Amino acid sequence: MILKGFTSRNPLYFKLLAIVFMCITSCTNGDSQTNNPNVKIKQGLSDDQLLDLVQRQTYKYFYEGAEPISGLSRERYHSDNIYPQNDKDIIATGASGFGMMGTIVAIERKFITREEGFSHLKKGLDFLSKADRFHGAWPHWMLPSGKAKAFGKDDDAGDLVETSFLAQALICVRQYYAKGNTQEKELAAKADELWRGIDWNFYRKDNENVLYWHWSPNSGWKMNFAITGYNECLITYVLAACSPTHGVPAAVYHQGWAKSGKINTNLSLYGHPVKLKHNVVGENVGPLFWAHYSYLGLNPTGLKDRYANYWEENKSHTLINYDYAIQNPKGFKGYGKNSWGLTASYSVKGYAAHNPQEDLGVIAPTAALSSYPYAKKESMQVIRNLYENLNDKVWGEFGFYDAYSETENWFPKRYIGIDQGPIVVMIENGRTGLLWNLFMSAPEIKSGLTKLGFESPEIKQ
Repeated sequence: MILKGFTSRNPLYFKLLAIVFMCITSCTNGDSQTNNPNVKIKQGLSDDQLLDLVQRQTYKYFYEGAEPISGLSRERYHSDNIYPQNDKDIIATGASGFGMMGTIVAIERKFITREEGFSHLKKGLDFLSKADRFHGAWPHWMLPSGKAKAFGKDDDAGDLVETSFLAQALICVRQYYAKGNTQEKELAAKADELWRGIDWNFYRKDNENVLYWHWSPNSGWKMNFAITGYNECLITYVLAACSPTHGVPAAVYHQGWAKSGKINTNLSLYGHPVKLKHNVVGENVGPLFWAHYSYLGLNPTGLKDRYANYWEENKSHTLINYDYAIQNPKGFKGYGKNSWGLTASYSVKGYAAHNPQEDLGVIAPTAALSSYPYAKKESMQVIRNLYENLNDKVWGEFGFYDAYSETENWFPKRYIGIDQGPIVVMIENGRTGLLWNLFMSAPEIKSGLTKLGFESPEIKQ
């Protein structure tokens, strides 16, 4: 099966193929409207009350639903029980980072106590300190033993991109507890040690001016996936440049990620300008998670370099999705101002990286909800429609389910950790800037961004 719109130049293409295979074999579609949980829907909530509820309920995935031995995020969780789920013990590295950032939100919003949050984070960091690492990078998946679990053929060890999603969380945890009590300062030091232990330079494969996604002691560089823009991996290059122990030269960013300027384009879609060429076939934008994963900690507000204004790019990406749903060129049921957002998620045929070129009539709530900072009114319209109108078709014990299709009358009761995490964090960033403020306050982030030629209101603070 080929995911249209993704080329062999993009590592995400192959990673999604692996997920497609796993989902087709273990997550077969069925009458997923059975076994609905008994969920009480509250009417008449204000926007703030509804946002609180969505954040609280979604965070439960990473707290009550966490893998019990590590305290970290499960890769996925199925509530429908239609088919046996035999992978509940798989720990997802990137989603675990998102969950850690969500824990900080949960503490600040008093979803859990400060003591509960500390214990939960300590459990996760203790696990990570003993888990398999490969030149400092964690694998995409881990088992409760701490051993790596293969994500795909030859993808059985270090995953630099998933590690970068986790690393941004480690920096936020360190900054959050840096001025705390003795135990909290010790946890901050542990987070710092883990962050400093990532050998970004090794993943240049013999000092090339580009980063590589994978390395394995069993197959070396056989995957051979150079990370080049534009997709979800900007944070990987930013952190590689910012590392105080294994920092890469600026040339790695400019020649590798930015492809010596070939990352740029000059499009206008639905009247919204796009200056970064997305890694998709043709002139279009990719799935919306590309506007989320790199920006959970990295604040795009006023963030600019020679290639783009990142706030404007992410806002355009979001509004293109919004306007596309209103135009609804394929005539899918339900599309419009209250139901929009295309991203990678479960799909009616396994898993797909939904985007305007790969539209299968499937809406993933994380797409619009995690875009809240860029389009608050448009995002709230989706939240209200999901909660008040579709209600328990899409709402369960860990917040909104991963995806649905009104056209196919398809409402699976299933969650994926890496989709749930950005909802909690990005909504909070849109409300208070909490994680943006923590991450951007780190001195090595300021100096690293400066080294790469970025401008930001927060660099000079």
